[in-house]
Amino acid sequence: MNISLPDSMKKYVRGRADEERYSTPSEYVRSLIRDDQQKIEDEERLEQMLLEGLRSGPGTTIRSKADWAKFWKKIDAGIQAKHNKHRP
Repeated sequence: MNISLPDSMKKYVRGRADEERYSTPSEYVRSLIRDDQQKIEDEERLEQMLLEGLRSGPGTTIRSKADWAKFWKKIDAGIQAKHNKHRP
């Protein structure tokens, strides 16, 4: 695959490759593509987690430190229960 870039972008890519210590401009471009792929995967994972949260039931209103403490105590109890369930 060949990609044509205007001279100003070529200069920019070469400069960034040097600044970031990539061995070649192609390595820099590959890194950008990998970062973009990771970003898309992260966004998809976040969307799935948000949907899972929405489907999990009604939300909890937290108005005070006591509410936070109660909330985390409930979370910790759930984690502990799962952990104990999987123990032999």
